[in-house]
Amino acid sequence: MHIAPQDSLLTITVRRGGALARLGHDHVVASRTLQGVVAPAPGRAQFQFRLDEMSVDEASLRQAAGLTTTPSADAIAGTRHNMLVRVLEAERYPWVRIDARRIDARRTGDGDVLDADITLHGVTRTVQLPVRIEMAADGRSLQASGSLLLKQSDFGIVPFAVLGGAMAVQDQMELAFRITARQEISAPGSGASPGR
Repeated sequence: MHIAPQDSLLTITVRRGGALARLGHDHVVASRTLQGVVAPAPGRAQFQFRLDEMSVDEASLRQAAGLTTTPSADAIAGTRHNMLVRVLEAERYPWVRIDARRIDARRTGDGDVLDADITLHGVTRTVQLPVRIEMAADGRSLQASGSLLLKQSDFGIVPFAVLGGAMAVQDQMELAFRITARQEISAPGSGASPGR
């Protein structure tokens, strides 16, 4: 199955910190351009997205995350620039990659726990990823959703800070996702095999 980017979303919420935190904003960055594949039978998924294709502070996503401040267009542009250039070094490390695999013995109340290798900023870390997987009745599509907390410093990232840390971004960030994957249907005479 292939990930359907138009029906998939990955968000990362970062919170403000420091003594002057009240003067800053929390932020939600999002990818709607996930690429990758899901193999339900062996319980594997591989996907990736480009950092420079992420949006910053979409109003609907800020509201869904419970963020109460409204940054200006200039503040959003500044956040995007700082995130891509100063923090994530997106020109040097343009892709985030996730390779997840199901471990049969680990289940939670209503889902699975996957081992996921996350590569960000040139560093790969293995995390346990709680995920809820719903397969369509016809077996031709699925939706996977979940969230987890990560630390920027675990990936060699120094969280953004100014004024000696008086205004800063907290090290912890929340990654949440809703991924839809579908079997590709081959066109007659295309030579493609269904179900691949």
